[in-house]
Amino acid sequence: MICKLLAVLALGALTPLTPAPAPDSLFVIQAVRTAAAPTIDGAIEEGEWKDAAIAENFIQFQPHVGEPSVVFSQALVMYDSTALYVAFRLYDSEPPTAQLTRRDAELMSDDAAVILLDSHHDRRSGYFFVTNALGTQADGQIRDDGRTVDETWDATWSSAAQVSDSGWTAEFAIPFVSLSYTAGDDVTWGINLGRSRRRTLETSYWAGPLEAEARMSQAGSLVGLPVAPPARRYRVIPYGLSRVEEHRHTDWQAGFDARYAVTPEMAAFLTVNPDFAIIEADQERVNLTRFELALDEKRPFFLESAQQFRQRIRTFYTRRISDVRVGGQVLGKQGPWTLTGIATWSEVAVEPPAPGEPEVEPPEATYGIARAQRDVFGSSNVALMAANRTLDGEHQGSLSTDATLFFTRTFGMTAQLAQSWGPFNDGTWAYFIRPAFDSPTSHFHVRYTHLGDHFADNVNVVGFIRDDDRRELDSALDHTFWIRAGPFERIEYGSNYNIYWSQQDTLRSWQIDQELEIQLRSLWSLELEYQEEFKRFEKKYRNRHVGLELGYNTRQFQSVRAGIRAGRNFDADFQLWTATAAIKPTAQLSLEYELERLVLHPDPEDESTWIHVIRADQFFTPDLYLKVFFQTNSKNDRENIQAVFVYRYRPPFGTLQLAYQRGTAEFDEPSQQGNTFFFKVTAVF
Repeated sequence: MICKLLAVLALGALTPLTPAPAPDSLFVIQAVRTAAAPTIDGAIEEGEWKDAAIAENFIQFQPHVGEPSVVFSQALVMYDSTALYVAFRLYDSEPPTAQLTRRDAELMSDDAAVILLDSHHDRRSGYFFVTNALGTQADGQIRDDGRTVDETWDATWSSAAQVSDSGWTAEFAIPFVSLSYTAGDDVTWGINLGRSRRRTLETSYWAGPLEAEARMSQAGSLVGLPVAPPARRYRVIPYGLSRVEEHRHTDWQAGFDARYAVTPEMAAFLTVNPDFAIIEADQERVNLTRFELALDEKRPFFLESAQQFRQRIRTFYTRRISDVRVGGQVLGKQGPWTLTGIATWSEVAVEPPAPGEPEVEPPEATYGIARAQRDVFGSSNVALMAANRTLDGEHQGSLSTDATLFFTRTFGMTAQLAQSWGPFNDGTWAYFIRPAFDSPTSHFHVRYTHLGDHFADNVNVVGFIRDDDRRELDSALDHTFWIRAGPFERIEYGSNYNIYWSQQDTLRSWQIDQELEIQLRSLWSLELEYQEEFKRFEKKYRNRHVGLELGYNTRQFQSVRAGIRAGRNFDADFQLWTATAAIKPTAQLSLEYELERLVLHPDPEDESTWIHVIRADQFFTPDLYLKVFFQTNSKNDRENIQAVFVYRYRPPFGTLQLAYQRGTAEFDEPSQQGNTFFFKVTAVF
């Protein structure tokens, strides 16, 4: 019955649910062309910006949604034939707080300025560009009207900032060629402009009040913008890599990534022998469950379309594709359709041989993933997706449809239906339905999920399903209380209830989670959590724990947190001690430390462990820096160290890298790699 309901909902979404909200006439910017591009140095020269359109009177998103910002902000907007230019005057009686120097860091945790652009004006997708008072950059993509934000996407653009007695200023130049966009002689783009003020935890935006920070349907409009197709349609990024490892021959390899703009809205990508060697090792984590942990994707080829594949039932997980020989991708938007296709020829990861046994030549497989998404009225969409691996003539994968439906600005629903194929012919279906309420301070949802008892067996060669054989009910309630006076600044409460049965009606699990976080104006914070659960595996288990964490954050990068979780977990008493610290000894040097200490009693498999993680970033300039990563795990005698010296001579893609690595980049595996040196050159054409 629910399968039929999902199908009806997906088809019904092709007709209007609610009309797309009309832009508020208060939040319209008339595009102004400049005769000369401004110098992007952070100083707003009157002669350069005198004719720019002006946006001001920002509105709070937090802490007090809908109220005027407590400080004055002004944004200036103009364009020429190659780029969009935005400048910010951000007034403040106190110096700005800005400590982050690493690209794509959480810059809204500093005093920062942000631009959100809906370059297709579909009122549901877009890009964001952020810089802080140091000129550090962060960028990414927005999907599903701000419900999905991908911070891994990178583009070429310019920014700079300067601090003054009255606050600080920032300038941006965003080349049109860095975006997918709708071209024309008189087009309209969605736009919003905002700032964060770290000391008071305030974020405010020109167009508002907003239900969510990246809510593109509530953005303003940039009208009368003439944008031609890009004059240069291609980008080629070749690389050369030399690797020297002790007791092995020196390795040389080369490859390239290429991008071709078929239209301003559609691009094709090709990768040949891509290098994924110089990436930070996956951080060790304590796993108190019996299920696999998902790892973040770090490889540029897959990051191009990462936001398209973040469905709840994850039928495509890029980390399943290990060593890519050749890969191609098509990504873009054509009218109401967003189209994505990926094909790769890759080696299949195999288990390392036991000591004394010969190495096994990894087999080769082809992977194919395709997704077509259709925008419908309001901010809703429906999609059809297929993911498949072919190995030795055998196919495994799935076909799925999903829908993201919004009935009002705060009430919506997501749903998905999937069928898998592979070695099993029964238990191959999965689906879920999840209505939800979201506001700036609250969230509530209920969810029902069905996972067939062989769905993961078929899908997990290309997808990520932690556990199947489920009929699951889930609900959650979260609320944030902002307090205007007194010692308490913010109180956050969250609760989650989950229960699931097997397809044969056997109760397999139930779980209750309760969390409370208290933020004090003195900059101290306190977190309390309680979890109780029932699990049925080879027998019945009753697990429970309580947790306490105390933290202090100066809101200028320096912070320290320490906590303990203790209780019962699968017939063992446990204590999990955690600690983190972050400091900046100088304006250019940041140090971060993380500790996890797990103690189990009894511990017959010797799983108690110490995990230490240290990160150090030394920035000489925003594009010349040294990064050091070190971690140990006493459980598997793992010790991993990586140091990377990077010069981005043409940021973010044109680089020179010199790296040292010892250990292995494979998560949760014993150390296998000796001292290794890398030298890599990446060019951009």
